[in-house]
Amino acid sequence: GVVREMTAASAKRAALGAGAIVMDVISANDKRRPHEQIQRIRELRPDMILLSGGTDGGNTTQVVQLAELVAPAKPRPRFGSEYQLPIIFAGNADAQDSIRSTFSSGGFDLSVVDNLRPTLEQEQLGPARDRIHDVFLEHVMAHAPGYDKLMSWTNAPIMPTPGAVGDILQTIARTQGIHAVGVDIGGATTDVFSVFDGVFNRTVSANLGMSYSISNVCAEAGMDNILRWVHLDMDERELRNRVKNKMIRPTTIPQTMEALVFEQAVAREALRLAYVQHKEFATSLKGVQQQRTVGDAFSQDSGGTSLVDNMKLDLLVASGGVLSHAPRMQQTAMMLVDAFEPEGFTTLAKDSIFMMPHLGVLASVHERAAMEVFEQDCLVVLGTCIAAAGQGKLGKPCFRYSITPANGAALTGELLYGDLKLLPLGIGEVAEVEVVPSRGFDFGNGPGKAVTREVKGGTVGLILDARGRSLQLPEDNSSRKHMLKSTVSALDLYEETAPAGG
Repeated sequence: GVVREMTAASAKRAALGAGAIVMDVISANDKRRPHEQIQRIRELRPDMILLSGGTDGGNTTQVVQLAELVAPAKPRPRFGSEYQLPIIFAGNADAQDSIRSTFSSGGFDLSVVDNLRPTLEQEQLGPARDRIHDVFLEHVMAHAPGYDKLMSWTNAPIMPTPGAVGDILQTIARTQGIHAVGVDIGGATTDVFSVFDGVFNRTVSANLGMSYSISNVCAEAGMDNILRWVHLDMDERELRNRVKNKMIRPTTIPQTMEALVFEQAVAREALRLAYVQHKEFATSLKGVQQQRTVGDAFSQDSGGTSLVDNMKLDLLVASGGVLSHAPRMQQTAMMLVDAFEPEGFTTLAKDSIFMMPHLGVLASVHERAAMEVFEQDCLVVLGTCIAAAGQGKLGKPCFRYSITPANGAALTGELLYGDLKLLPLGIGEVAEVEVVPSRGFDFGNGPGKAVTREVKGGTVGLILDARGRSLQLPEDNSSRKHMLKSTVSALDLYEETAPAGG
């Protein structure tokens, strides 16, 4: 893009939304000299290049200059010299003829779509995102063995897995009228999907995963941040060896309690970092109704306010081995709660057997059937997390609760700041819950104001979380471990290890 904070940022959002791994963002103002930019383009072996810049009707010079960096650099595609590198142009409409002329020398497969930033105040990522999808299927997937045969077998669209997961999540959010977030954590990448107020966003965190990318998680989060989730005494050198072994043998699974606790601590940080990245890119542009100066536009950063609002979040769905196949459902629930920090009332669920991608494809053919299978056979409802937003002092009152199941007597109590409580409420059961927050805490109606909601039970039950939001564990090591051990005990997260000789 021409300006890093504007068209280049919009291009990155479009690419991430299409499921791309963004290798680099090059812009006219990224402080690299032209020869350095050309050298960088030559070094990369991308599947495609997305070129953007300029608002419609504006100056065409700079975006054409960017194209003139790419064309002579002749970047070599990943699949060899006979393969034409796709270039997608989603910039100033007035520059289209000049761009075609620049890339006419051969070696490139240019496609032109609508400008992803037609005005300073408007962003339309859809056409660029769709074209990235199409190019992926036409150029990249075409090199996969057996793809032609697969095409001949089906009359339904072939979708990339994350695209299909995104489709089913959008279908759920639309048909149920809810705000939803889904996550799929793998060995190398973590995908986060969100639908808030009908707006769908998706990001791929390319270096956050549980096997091939586990060392990247440790480097980006820092070992201290990972160990803050561990209630056992662990030797850091041994843990670093454990990380290296996981990279060498990525398909291994934990064999001891310590290995499981550590792996789930890494998963919390991978999920947290992926969600942070997602919130940074799932933004609305600032000041659509405001009169703005050019200076305002240039100071825009990655956009305006985040579209992701944890207080409005109704459904949080987990997918991926470390979440779907955790030995206990409570472990899956707590990884989600600790990493995503849902506020207010949030239903927690997991994709039991990685069925969501298949249902995303089915939804394009028979939406109602896909929804029925999703609700009956795919989704395992873990329960509901009820969490207060706000900060307090350990041991001081956080909120009072009253829970009335459809069949049974009301249960009342009070949680102190820092507490976590698990209450039984089985699959298919519902209850009416009233929470009265103490001063400074909020459940969605404003600080200190009571909220009454109907909640769903599940395989785990109701998690009452009085640890505050944003979640801040005690810095003192002994206080932190005491809090973690209380959490482990309250939710029966792990089997207590037997004493030596016992």
